[in-house]
Amino acid sequence: MPDQETSVRPFIRAGQPAEDRWVLVREEDAALPDSPAIVPLARWLEREAGSELAPWLSSDTELTPELADALVVAPLIAIDFPKFTDGRGYSLARLLRERYGYDGEVRAIGDVLVDQVFFLSRCGFDALSLREDQWLEDALRALNAFSRAYQPAVDEPEPLFRHRLREAVKRAEPALV
Repeated sequence: MPDQETSVRPFIRAGQPAEDRWVLVREEDAALPDSPAIVPLARWLEREAGSELAPWLSSDTELTPELADALVVAPLIAIDFPKFTDGRGYSLARLLRERYGYDGEVRAIGDVLVDQVFFLSRCGFDALSLREDQWLEDALRALNAFSRAYQPAVDEPEPLFRHRLREAVKRAEPALV
């Protein structure tokens, strides 16, 4: 894998195709580009004040309260999927959003496939850097593949059964009066 990945990958931010101004730097000791860079977590933690850097977390990162407190100032947090079958990144995104209240950009990087985009967005990812061989148009369609989800998630904290119950109560109220 190269030391740096420029954005030749299909990129989606907030459900729309977008230009990616960030360069992904994979190696700890690689030279930094002139543009904003996403660097390994250890390198980001040692950053100089005023540097335009963002961290990427490996899928095995232990998200402690201390680390979450440090990450709150990050302009974005990228979470790496070393292979599409590694689902630990979903948990990291949910923890960042729900437990630690991170409201900045959470980006999926690595082996990110079209098949994952709907579920990634449900877990709190709002930016997706797809694998090079994935089609942007397919990914955009996949984001809206389902109109409703049964389970609660970051994007919809209310489970479907509660929504349906509330609607049934609203419809029944005029008949009770």
